[in-house]
Amino acid sequence: MFRERLRAKAGFNLAYRVAIGVIGGLVLAAGIVMIPYPGPGWLVVFAGLGILATEFHWAGRVNGFAKRHYRRWVAWLGRQHLATKLVVMGGTCAIVLVTLWLLGLFGTIGGWLGLRWSWLASPLFGP
Repeated sequence: MFRERLRAKAGFNLAYRVAIGVIGGLVLAAGIVMIPYPGPGWLVVFAGLGILATEFHWAGRVNGFAKRHYRRWVAWLGRQHLATKLVVMGGTCAIVLVTLWLLGLFGTIGGWLGLRWSWLASPLFGP
């Protein structure tokens, strides 16, 4: 009923759609960033698309598409040999470690431990 009252007023309707678009877009972007890391990355992606789908039909279609392919990926990975699973896990670990290095976490922890190794410093933020 609330939504129907907003639809009746063009200005409020536009403002509501923009707000949903911004909020859903931010949640979706955060989920995409979180995908390669341990945690709820895909859940946040689906939540962002769900928020967008309340106002935008294309988001509902994309959400269904993403869920289908996510389920296919999980099923495929479940059928694979242990070596394939370990390669996927190793790739995920490499992405996480490279990101932590680029963000300077290794240099920070090295500094706490008194390690001044140059390779620990982030190439983005320097020593």
